Amino acid sequence: MSGAEGDWRLNYFNYFTEVEEHFQKARGTGLFLLSPLDWALVESWKNAGIPLEAVLRGIDAAFEKWRSRRSKFRQINSLAYCAQAVLEEAEAMAGQTLAQPAERSAAPFTLEEVRRYLEEGRRVLDEHPNPAYRVVAEALERILAEIETHYRDLEQLEQRLTALEEKMAAIARAAQSEEELFEARRRLETELRPWRSKMTAAQLALLEKQYLERRLLEAAGLPRLSLFYLR
Repeated sequence: MSGAEGDWRLNYFNYFTEVEEHFQKARGTGLFLLSPLDWALVESWKNAGIPLEAVLRGIDAAFEKWRSRRSKFRQINSLAYCAQAVLEEAEAMAGQTLAQPAERSAAPFTLEEVRRYLEEGRRVLDEHPNPAYRVVAEALERILAEIETHYRDLEQLEQRLTALEEKMAAIARAAQSEEELFEARRRLETELRPWRSKMTAAQLALLEKQYLERRLLEAAGLPRLSLFYLR
C-alpha cells in the first residue's frame, strides 16, 4: 500500500473534506461546490461505514470510465455519478483488514477547537425559540463539563454527539408542517431524479434519509454537532 492510500484509511475525521477535495481534483476544473444532495450522499457513505479509501477509489474509477468514452456530452457535476463505482470499491474492500480506531492518526483539531465548537452549538440551542431544544443544550453542557475526558476517546464522543443530533432531528420533525415536508421531498426528487438509475434501493433509501435530515436541521436553524463538521 502506498503512503497516500495509507493516509486515506487514517484520516477518519477528515472524511467530508477529503471527499470534497478529491472530487474537485478528479474533476480537474478548479473550485467546485458540492450540492446539498452531494453532501447528503457523502454523509450516507460515512454512516454506512464505507471506508474513505473506497470512496476515493470509486471517484477515480468513475472519472476514468467517463474519460475513456469517445463522446462526452457533459461534465460530471455531481458525486452521484460516482455512487455505483464507490459501492463496487466498498464491496471489493469488504474482505480486507481495515485499520482499527486505535491505529488512526490524531484528530485534525485540538481540545480547544472541540470545546469552542460544542460551546457554539450549545449557545445556538440555548437561544433557539423552541424551548424543546434546551434538553439537548443541557446534554452538551454535561459533555463540556468533562470535555478533557471525552477528548481522549473521540470516537465515543462522536457517538454521543450523533445521538444528540438524532434527538434534535426528532424534535424538528415533530414541529415540521406538511407543506414544509412536501417542499423538502419535492426538492429531493428534483435533484435525485437524474441519478436514481445509478443507485440501489438501499442506497436511495439512505440518501433520502440523510438529505431530508440535513434540510430539516438547516431549515430549523439548528447546529451540527458531529465532529465531522468541525472543519
